[in-house]
Amino acid sequence: MTRVGIYGANGRMGLALIEACAQAKGAELEQACVRSTSALLDQPVKLVQPVANSDISFSSESLPRDSVDVWIDFTLPEGMQAHLAKAIEQKKAMVIGTTGLNAEEMQRLYEAAKHIPIVFSRNYSVGINLLLNLVQVAATKLADEMDIEIFESHHRNKIDAPSGTALAIGEAIASAKGWQHDDVAVYDRSQHHHAKSQNEIGYSVLRAGDIVGEHTAYFATMGERLELTHRSASRLTFAAGAVRAAEWLKDKPEGFYDMQDVLNLK
Repeated sequence: MTRVGIYGANGRMGLALIEACAQAKGAELEQACVRSTSALLDQPVKLVQPVANSDISFSSESLPRDSVDVWIDFTLPEGMQAHLAKAIEQKKAMVIGTTGLNAEEMQRLYEAAKHIPIVFSRNYSVGINLLLNLVQVAATKLADEMDIEIFESHHRNKIDAPSGTALAIGEAIASAKGWQHDDVAVYDRSQHHHAKSQNEIGYSVLRAGDIVGEHTAYFATMGERLELTHRSASRLTFAAGAVRAAEWLKDKPEGFYDMQDVLNLK
């Protein structure tokens, strides 16, 4: 049994992770961490997430328990970096779903993976990870005159744009094409005064209401269009994947892993 600790346990994803732990056969909730200023500190988890199958109370993130096997962290970049330092100190594995990381923050993850096992993914949905494989097949099999565009939509409170998942899709396509993603990614055409090139990946973003998440990769040419779409109806989809990753990560050697490793899709 994998003993799981959750950072940001009172957030939308944190509560979904608690529910996913309750449903998992190979994982159990060991600690649910919140900030020391949270009104939920020391309150029973069951009061907030009734499906929780433990008598654990919300505890301070400054006091991580040594009994945790794997930490799951979907918090903001600044908080995640602090939690990562504690995990290295305690030699604990981490499943990280934080998005919006810059190049320097990603480099810290790679360095940390030399000391502890880390699964990092921009999206823990099984369906999305299958989509990453499908877009690579499409990118290699379709003719070079195809226009490639990625559209994503999320709820109004999502900060980073494009989403980490959209970028992962674009990076998968670029890798299959033999392109450097940052050289071909186009995020804003408002200042462009030329027709679209087939050697670029365009991104479009929608933020509205309570949309959980939708991603579509378009491969289009004159006369036909292929659309590969994934829609999420519940955050529990991502949470269940993250808990699955935690179960897989337990007792793994130090290293940098992703959801493709967890699902044996490589």
